[in-house]
Amino acid sequence: MQERRGGDMGVTIADVAARAGVSKTTVSRVLNAKGEINENTVLKVRQAISELGYVPSAGAVGLARGTTQMIGMLVPDLAWAWAGIVQSVVETLETEGFGLRMLTVNRGEESLRRLGLQVAAKSFDGLLVIEPEGTLGYITELHEAGLPVVLIDDRFHRPGFPYVATTNREGGEQAARHLLDLGRRRPLVVTGPEEFGCTQERLGGFVDVYAQAGIELDQRSIICGDFLFDNSRNAVAGALADGVEFDAVFGHNDPMAAGALAALHEAGLKIPRDVAVVGFDDIELASYTYPALTTIRQPMREMGEAAARLLLDHVRRSPEAAPSHIPTSLVIRGSTSEPSAN
Repeated sequence: MQERRGGDMGVTIADVAARAGVSKTTVSRVLNAKGEINENTVLKVRQAISELGYVPSAGAVGLARGTTQMIGMLVPDLAWAWAGIVQSVVETLETEGFGLRMLTVNRGEESLRRLGLQVAAKSFDGLLVIEPEGTLGYITELHEAGLPVVLIDDRFHRPGFPYVATTNREGGEQAARHLLDLGRRRPLVVTGPEEFGCTQERLGGFVDVYAQAGIELDQRSIICGDFLFDNSRNAVAGALADGVEFDAVFGHNDPMAAGALAALHEAGLKIPRDVAVVGFDDIELASYTYPALTTIRQPMREMGEAAARLLLDHVRRSPEAAPSHIPTSLVIRGSTSEPSAN
């Protein structure tokens, strides 16, 4: 395995050794916490790593595993969006006698360097990952070097290590069938970022069900979004201003569906009489909009528990389990209820 280079200068172990005034072997021993090393030497090496922005590779931090009864969890940020997953992970680990160490990459390469050092220090027995953008290659290196890793997947990345995902395509199909059952034949779709696999799956399932009903969606009826409230509100307002005719909106997550509700309210339209709205995820927000959102429930808590148990199986070297796919489900609320219910 090649040594990972850190920062903009392509920092290597040799650079760290030169800065600290020690041998490359000593740097490697510090990274791997092997042998007795003078405390001042350890401090000099760690200071050099910090100053140079060196990111240890999985190969550089040989991963002979001990046991800490701790699990690391790497997330893009500490936003509320992951709350259901994290809470379920915590509860599952606690019942098995494990603790949780939360990790982010908010500081880019510096955060990856710290992750590498924590792996080197054997700070946890395994790693759960909700993938921060651009980290999958490094996480794969860590797994290949011996660190148990499980991905909680929302982007349709299928790595060479265990993962837990939901049935995004089936979720899109469920949204389409529900709207068709209500007689909604002119849907507007506000998608997530097009490079995300979950976006492609949700859109594919939705479009295919409409196609099976003999309805081909016009390109003007599919708007690429960013999973954010404001973008969706502006997109739906723009579609109305451009004269796009639609009687339903499918937002690829609940904040975007809520943004659609805001734009429709501002335009003086009645929901669901004039336009029905469906979201995706069933986060807490979905119950608090007006009207409350019909949505496709992504089983966050179930995914968190399944991922935690799958990782513990690998930490304990139990027989490997297959990747888990936890099904979505339709939750019907006021944003799609029959007009007579209003």
